[in-house]
Amino acid sequence: MSKKTILITGCSSGIGYDAAHGLRERGWRVFAACRAQADCDRLRAEGFEAPRIDYEDEASIASGLAEVLEATGGRLDALFNNGAYAVPGPVEDVPTEALRTIFQANLIGWHDLTRQVIPVMRAQGHGRIVQCSSVLGLVAMKWRGAYVATKFALEGLSDAMRMELSGTGIEVSILDPGPIETAFRQNAIKQFEKWIDWENSVRVEEYRADLLTQLYEGSSKGPQWPAGAVTKKLVHALEAARPKPRYYVTTPTYVMGVLRRVLPARALDWIISKG
Repeated sequence: MSKKTILITGCSSGIGYDAAHGLRERGWRVFAACRAQADCDRLRAEGFEAPRIDYEDEASIASGLAEVLEATGGRLDALFNNGAYAVPGPVEDVPTEALRTIFQANLIGWHDLTRQVIPVMRAQGHGRIVQCSSVLGLVAMKWRGAYVATKFALEGLSDAMRMELSGTGIEVSILDPGPIETAFRQNAIKQFEKWIDWENSVRVEEYRADLLTQLYEGSSKGPQWPAGAVTKKLVHALEAARPKPRYYVTTPTYVMGVLRRVLPARALDWIISKG
């Protein structure tokens, strides 16, 4: 029997990179997509098939998937949508164009790729679609409104899609990681410097007192988990006979998952504000 095939996006580092290696070790044929051609070339040197897929580039979504399907004879067993970034800052300071851009990268591009994959899976009678969300798809935190909005939207879109695809042989699962060791903060700095005019904000002192330290120095409010913790849950979502609709990854996600169900909103706000 030929190897099962999976397309993973956002494989340049972090969760996607670990998942690509972990699944290849388990015998999957992995197509490890990246948004930058240089990263695709690096992964090819590591022995991967690595199409270029940038969620902000519609043409690359179509051409990247076409490259995968040509290589597999039109078959794809699984899709792992992964790779997202944040635009840190108070909601009132996030330009509307920044919000449009992050929704394209974190949600609309995912939807585009997924819509193109579903007919392939429907024709073959099976498939797994796994969406990498976040603990911030369950609860909100200040300074992270733009990212939170994309992940809340992803959770709802994925839940609806899971129900709509019931009975087709296509399973949809969501992964909700908490703090994972990735380059997420470094990527957020780039977006912050691109979009946020913090020095001219009415909240400039709050930036100096809090956000700039978190962003440029990092937070010491708890441990981070290795990316392999996400890969472990991904394997279950892909290989279990009956995958779960949602997988929590890391202790903070489990805690927040419980608290959002049992606490009033203002009590949860207070707990989250205390870190």
